[in-house]
Amino acid sequence: MKETAIIIPNYNGMQYLETCLSSLEKQTCREFTIYLVDNGSTDQSRSYVSAHFPEVQWIQLDQNYGFSRAVNEGIRRTREPYVILLNNDTQAEERFVEEMLEGIRRHPKAFSAGAKMLSWQERDKIDDAGNYYNMLGWAFARGKGKPETGYQKEQKVFAACAGAAIYRRSLLEKTGLFDEEHFAYLEDLDIGYRARILGYENWFLPRARVYHVGSGTSGSRYNLFKIRYSSRNNIYLIYKNMPLLQLIFNLPALCLGFLVKLVFFASKGYGREYAAGIKNGFSISRKKENRAKKVRFSPGHLWNYLCIQWELFVSIFRRFFR
Repeated sequence: MKETAIIIPNYNGMQYLETCLSSLEKQTCREFTIYLVDNGSTDQSRSYVSAHFPEVQWIQLDQNYGFSRAVNEGIRRTREPYVILLNNDTQAEERFVEEMLEGIRRHPKAFSAGAKMLSWQERDKIDDAGNYYNMLGWAFARGKGKPETGYQKEQKVFAACAGAAIYRRSLLEKTGLFDEEHFAYLEDLDIGYRARILGYENWFLPRARVYHVGSGTSGSRYNLFKIRYSSRNNIYLIYKNMPLLQLIFNLPALCLGFLVKLVFFASKGYGREYAAGIKNGFSISRKKENRAKKVRFSPGHLWNYLCIQWELFVSIFRRFFR
């Protein structure tokens, strides 16, 4: 058995697969197996991969279950001690896998570590250098749109972007897998949040580099699907991970943050979709099966909650000075 499973979710992404899979063929470290999890694609993805990349292990799902279900299927069906999740609309540099493995090994408490994701269109600009979350309920990618030369330091982040991240399987067994209720968006922040509550770390690895098209499956930066699911999942994420006292403490800031976002999206013609997502977030939080997923407060994790709260405060300023 090889050391690493590379799991690539795919939905009608044939146009990206040649670039993505070819870049993995050129890796300096070859101790990995590629698993492509297909979400019921209707294009020619499977026949193309079978013909041109026969070494790729194909996992077929019968319909589009979303990102979380797809990667979970990959994780469940593999046994390698390390799991790399990689979007299909990426191109990895030759040392990507090697840097990911060496990076997570340098940090014994690391649950995950994310690559430096660079913009496909502007290759000297950051697409994602680690994900943060703040008291306003705003999730954001560190450094997005800024010159990549300013992001050369290996450092802790709130969560790793699952578009190009490595996870320790042994710790996934402790946190649980990705929450499939999310379908898409904020599922990586949710699992990173859960890891932080348990006292584990998430890191940014600047020498592991990939180029990312962005919105390769869902479409443009602002669209009905993304806005509705992002606001929905944000409510659900808060419900799941914040104990009652922390929620009460953050409530004024959260209300302000959601109001600002509502005004912002309304100005772009998406206010109704954003509000509908918030309403749906409260609905799914009340579902019996989702109430059972809420992280129960443990006094033994009090210090971790205090550290998280401090970071939620500091990240208000990071949002504007990242």
